[in-house]
Amino acid sequence: MRARRRVSGSYWVETAPGPPPRPPLAQDLDVDVAVIGAGIAGLCTAWELTRAGLGVAVLEARRVAEGVTGHTTAKLTALHTLIYDTLRRTRDTEAARLYARSQSEAIERAEELVDELEIDCDWERRSAYTYVRDPGRVDEVRAEAEAAREAGLPAKFLTEIPLPFPVAGAVRVADQAQFHPRRFLLALTADLVERGGQLYEHTLVDGLREGEPCRVTTQSGATVRARHVVVATHYPVFDRALLFTRLAPRRELVIAGPVDAGLDPDGMYITPEENTRSVRTAPYGEDGRRLLIVTGEHFTPGTGDTPDRFDRLSAWAREHFPGVDLTLPWATQDIDPTDTVPMVGLLHPGARNTYVATGFGGWGMSGGIMAGRLLTALITGRDCPWQELYDPRRLRTAVRQAPALLKAQAEVARHFVGDRLRPAPPVESIAPGDGAVIRSGTDRLAVHRDDEGALHVLSARCPHLGCLVAFNAAERTWECPCHGSRFSTDGGLLQGPATRPLPRREL
Repeated sequence: MRARRRVSGSYWVETAPGPPPRPPLAQDLDVDVAVIGAGIAGLCTAWELTRAGLGVAVLEARRVAEGVTGHTTAKLTALHTLIYDTLRRTRDTEAARLYARSQSEAIERAEELVDELEIDCDWERRSAYTYVRDPGRVDEVRAEAEAAREAGLPAKFLTEIPLPFPVAGAVRVADQAQFHPRRFLLALTADLVERGGQLYEHTLVDGLREGEPCRVTTQSGATVRARHVVVATHYPVFDRALLFTRLAPRRELVIAGPVDAGLDPDGMYITPEENTRSVRTAPYGEDGRRLLIVTGEHFTPGTGDTPDRFDRLSAWAREHFPGVDLTLPWATQDIDPTDTVPMVGLLHPGARNTYVATGFGGWGMSGGIMAGRLLTALITGRDCPWQELYDPRRLRTAVRQAPALLKAQAEVARHFVGDRLRPAPPVESIAPGDGAVIRSGTDRLAVHRDDEGALHVLSARCPHLGCLVAFNAAERTWECPCHGSRFSTDGGLLQGPATRPLPRREL
């Protein structure tokens, strides 16, 4: 595989195309709960609420489980790199215990649904590992193993693991899981609709007025009146509590290809070293082979040379798994909270019936299932042991993590100001398949030259908060480095928090 080839859809989307698109919302609607977003968090929330007897409508801007959830590596584990020692130090051991319990119960809930709905989604139980190769970082892993055990996980510290290269130290938690996320969610969606839930695709939400009832408006003009509203759009499209100051977008690259079963390392692996490396395999074909999935090279959207990053990730995979045919490149996006823990609960301090689920930090599979159960408990008036842990309105921990928050906002400010001062290249220098932001008078234009040489010209200002977008050459998209909104080369909205496309312009 040449990493510079154009990146397409993920393996999960390509192998589970799903039913024909569901129609967009065309008329006003009254429901108990409106769920905005049909990724794993939104769909699990909608399914749990429907099962609890509420009338639910899911509004999805594109297709079900084709966004972030459709591009994940799909690991279901409670071992989230080095989180337990962090929680023990920045909060307390009880917070770590509640985190471990909530994530572990999410895995068990997923298996319950696989069995109950008889979902064919390549469900497998596997051990999860966090490892380091640098001897200077062994103490970090040893501390994580200790903290994870204190939190209630069956964690062990090891110096040898089944990877095809030596490690200095690792923590292992057995009996975790992996699956095909889109097949899982398509089955959940079918059951949701059968139970009376409503689902509308290609329905872009652009307004929210809180009240009793709340009113959700869409770009088609239709309005949904709902007693409760859940914003599950990965990065919140509505931010009534300045959550964007406590969230940072992170993009990661994925490469995959078939390998002989003998090269399967039999587990799910991640290291914080080498700009992240994550490894696992999945069933592939009828001949017993496995699909090797390698993730890493994380970066802020709109920064860095993405094709070169694909080259580095491919070289790493070939070095450690000789003979792998890397034919499937794609990319995914995560949202990191500045204080480590996802934000799931009431949208802002004054909210009474609006909720949010965001900031899963790369662990959205267990986090999304957990969010569905937590939000259902809150909406139906039941207590949940970990609702305070995930409460988006928390301020004490946000203050403790002030350095991380300030660092994230300094990065946003640097792009907002610095990108406007950067010299702009001439249009003639843009090669076919590439793009650049150029200057036109006092304006900045996003210009892409397609493979035939035609120019596509857009405003370079992100409609969210006005940062300048940058071109991702591998995926051929425009990306906002401030908050992660993404757009196609014709300006179409691919990913929020923006709710409008990039306007067309003329040279």
